[in-house]
Amino acid sequence: MTDADLRSLGIEPAALDPAPPWTPRWEAAIERLRARHPCLLCGQRSSAAGVAEVAEHGRLWVDRCMPCLVATTPRGGPQAPVEDTVTALHESAREAGVALTIVTDGE
Repeated sequence: MTDADLRSLGIEPAALDPAPPWTPRWEAAIERLRARHPCLLCGQRSSAAGVAEVAEHGRLWVDRCMPCLVATTPRGGPQAPVEDTVTALHESAREAGVALTIVTDGE
């Protein structure tokens, strides 16, 4: 996570706790979760302790609950339109000799 990522979520990096500089950080993350910090976005108990690397502030803890983590984790580049995905699936099924029925919630 970067400074821009944090700010896009309305999180001010200066308000975050410093994270340890060493890796691996699993032991530190487990200890962080045991301390029961609140989710930075909704205030519920955090269930994920991540680290952001911010140039001006160093490594910072980013505590989120699972719903907020899922909702705010980037999923890669732009998604293809559903029609393109369905076409690709049909082509792959045809090449593999597999019968395929696709149901979408589209119109």
